[in-house]
Amino acid sequence: MTTTRAEPSVHFDTARAEVYDDQFAALQSVKDCLHLLLEGYFASLPADARILVAGAGTGAEVRYLAARFPGWHFTLVDPSAPMLAVARRHAEAEGFAGRCTFHADYVSATPVELHDAATSLLVSHFLMSAEGRQAYFADIAARVKPGGRLFNADLCTDDDAPSFSGVMGLWMELLGLAGLTEEGRANYLSSYGREFAGHGPEAVANMIEAAGFTPPAPVFQAALIRGWTAERR
Repeated sequence: MTTTRAEPSVHFDTARAEVYDDQFAALQSVKDCLHLLLEGYFASLPADARILVAGAGTGAEVRYLAARFPGWHFTLVDPSAPMLAVARRHAEAEGFAGRCTFHADYVSATPVELHDAATSLLVSHFLMSAEGRQAYFADIAARVKPGGRLFNADLCTDDDAPSFSGVMGLWMELLGLAGLTEEGRANYLSSYGREFAGHGPEAVANMIEAAGFTPPAPVFQAALIRGWTAERR
């Protein structure tokens, strides 16, 4: 299969990569909660576990987990070389680069090596094609051991639910706290459902299951961010 249509191709250039860690600092508490849940879900993995980090970006979850599980090895995959360069810099500065493998590419283009678990945090919502999004989860599944664990989180809500305006309204307020201007929030709203977050929670869960995982458990919601856990069948 090709690697250009089955995975996100959002442009994260050097300028954006250098400021990415600080861009949404006001929402750090939400990230902290995701990382805590991730730690709890992965806590029973082997002491020498191998973790696939799909769409690793600047490696925030790796920095969190590496400090708590000193025997784990991480495979960081991201098509943005500048983002991955920042992740490598963090790993070197914090002393765990020797436990990391970096692939500046799509998951589908990486070697099919089995991992004990995988993460995909705020990545797949950029895939607007249902076929491409399910293929992305299938590429992750192909690189996870049977029984291995997946933690996935994405921007996602039910557009047709009566609660939609309340969820989106709160999310807009949070983005405002993070520094997004009124114009920026208006642009965000116009892009929602057209450039990202094109599938509802049920559809996302069905894609994960169809890709080779157990029925995902919905374990997290903070306004527009939802998270699921699942195991490789």
